[in-house]
Amino acid sequence: MSHYLFLVIGILVVFLIMIVAGTSAHLMRWIGKLAVRLVVGALLLFLLNVIGESFSMHIPINLATAAVSGFLGLPGLAALMIIKFSIGV
Repeated sequence: MSHYLFLVIGILVVFLIMIVAGTSAHLMRWIGKLAVRLVVGALLLFLLNVIGESFSMHIPINLATAAVSGFLGLPGLAALMIIKFSIGV
């Protein structure tokens, strides 16, 4: 239930920003790039989890890990794997 609440609040915040800042093409392009990078990050994590399944490597897919892998790319995935191995959880 709380996941849906966060989703609704997030959508309302985006609409509020659009109302205050206006629906300029620059803002919409920025939001679109952000969304695409998050989706690409989640897909990279999914592929890493599928491939890493045979090596018992699993990184949870959430907003923080998707953002790191989406914005930093392969170095971000490497950093997440190093953090995972160094913590040992």
